[in-house]
Order: sequence, then structure tokens, then C-alpha cells
Amino acid sequence: MFNKKFITAFIILAAFLSSGIVAQEVTKTGTTAAKFLNIGIGPRGNGMGGAFTSVANDATALYWNPAGVADVTEYQALFTYTKMFADINLNFFGVVLPFGEFGNLGISVTAVDFGEMEVTTEFSPDGTGEFFTAGSYAFALTYAKYITQEFKLGATFKYIREDIFNSNASGIAFDIGTIFQTPFYGVKFASSITNYGTKMQMEGDDLLVRHDTDPASSGNNETIDAFLGTEEFDLPLRLQIGLSRDFQISDMARVTLAVDATHPNDNSQWVNAGGEIALFNEMIFLRGGYKTLFLEDSQEGLSLGFGMKYSGLSFFKIGIDYSYQKYEYLDNIHSFGVILGF
Repeated sequence: MFNKKFITAFIILAAFLSSGIVAQEVTKTGTTAAKFLNIGIGPRGNGMGGAFTSVANDATALYWNPAGVADVTEYQALFTYTKMFADINLNFFGVVLPFGEFGNLGISVTAVDFGEMEVTTEFSPDGTGEFFTAGSYAFALTYAKYITQEFKLGATFKYIREDIFNSNASGIAFDIGTIFQTPFYGVKFASSITNYGTKMQMEGDDLLVRHDTDPASSGNNETIDAFLGTEEFDLPLRLQIGLSRDFQISDMARVTLAVDATHPNDNSQWVNAGGEIALFNEMIFLRGGYKTLFLEDSQEGLSLGFGMKYSGLSFFKIGIDYSYQKYEYLDNIHSFGVILGF
């Protein structure tokens, strides 16, 4: 009885939180802050085309679906590096700590480095000789637990900050996710709501200017200190629904197929599809997928990846993964990851 009530309550909550998204007639493309939160973390999920909401069962679940953190039975540490276009790099570090019946805790840090850029003005379009930096960061705490043998729940609290030169914006957000092992042919059903939180507004010393309140008059103070006003922007809220199933081909081979449907608040909805082949008793992994199916003017598409896992020592495991993501006009993205188990 508790299980049915809990699942029903979560579905109602998901529908309520996403109702504002569904009701909009315009896509509001590119109108949210902290867009780096939508960049997939980990070569495994990226290699499967982002169809990972119901598959996530290791430290990468800290990003894809916090409920998947409940499946981790060992201490895990994850580091990923994603090389993007325009010299932009994304780094992610996460740790999962299992505590048995109490549940599992996770800590993660996401950092996007935009590199050093030269200051340009209308009077010095080729540069002033001064340089500045920009960065985006998210610090997160995750908790996940099995509610029943078939149903697990997870939640994440995030502090988000974006910096550019001497100005910054910050906010907080929550993720909540579930994974349900259905009784239908081994199919897993997952749902998640990510980045539900406050608005972000840029503030800082770079917005301080000298202003003449009445330029048509002479003799008044022409150098009054003033701050430029900035708009508040929503976080990139997303509702995701995922399905997946494992096919055990033999004792040495497994195939996983998955599909995710995504409904964001700053674009039209789309579908991701992908799969993973595990060979030699979970030692070698081949992955492939396709992102943003049915999205008009999509810039993403094919993704591929592979991985290796070594668990010959009883007290130590290591996995190394790589993924490739194709973009229509921008440079293709390469992601590397290392996951350690103790």
C-alpha cells in the first residue's frame, strides 16, 4: 500500500512541477541561466546518447538521476574531463559513500573553465591589453535510498555560481528522481526533475558605472555612481522519463537498451536513445546512441563510446571510459572518465 501511494504521489508532484513547462506555447530557447547544468556528465551516459535516466547505477548517477546512487554498494570516486568547443573544458568530481540500510550519500563538484579572454571595448576592439576569466560551478549533496526492493528514490541539493570578470550570479536548486523495477519483462522505469530552484541574477563591481541623470542640463553632477540593472533568469528545469531493459545474452555478454524523453523549460521536448554492450563478464563496454531525436533544428546527434573495467583485486576496482559526441556546426565533444571503487 505504501509503495503504490508513494509512487502515485511522486507522479502527481512531477506533473505539478512540469505543468508550467507544458503550458507554454513558446520554447524560450536560450533564456535560462547556468546552461552548463545541461551538459552530460560521464562518458558512459554520453556514449549512450544521454538515454541514461533509468540505467544510472554508479557514481555518474550523481548527475543523471540521484535515485541511481542507491545502487552503489562500494565507495566510489569519479573524475571526468570533457573537452568542448572554443577551448571550454568541463570537469566533474564525485564521491559516493554507501551506508547500508541508512542509504547512500554523494558529494560532487562541477566546474566549467572558459579560459582567459582579452578585454575589448568600442574604442579598443582589438583588445585593451587587460584579460579576464569566466567560470561556472555547481556544488552538490545527494542522498538516495531503496524504499522497497523494486523502488528507489534520490534527491540532490545544489549551490550554483557563475562568474565573469568582477561580476557573478548564484542560486540553489534541487533534483529528485526515482527508478522502479517494473514486473513487466524486466523493464526499468525512471523519472527525474532537475534544477528546480531559484532564479539567478548577475551582480558585482562591473555593473557600477558613472551616470549623468540629466544630460540635457549643464551644471549638474555628471558622475553619479549608479548600478546597471540586470534581469533574473530561471534555471534550466527539466522533466525526464526513461525506460530501459537488460538482455543477458550469455554468461559473458549483456546488452542494455534505453530511451529517454526530456521536456525542458527552455526548448522543445526531445528523445534520446542508446545502448550498451558489455563483454567478457563486464570487462569491455561498447556504447552508442543518438541525442535530441524529434527536436527541430537540433545541433546534436550521434554519440559513441567504449570503456574498460578491471576488478581483479578484491579491494580495488578501476574503470576507464571515453565518449565522442557529434555536433552539427560546433566542434565535436570528447569526454574522458575514471571511476574507482574500494
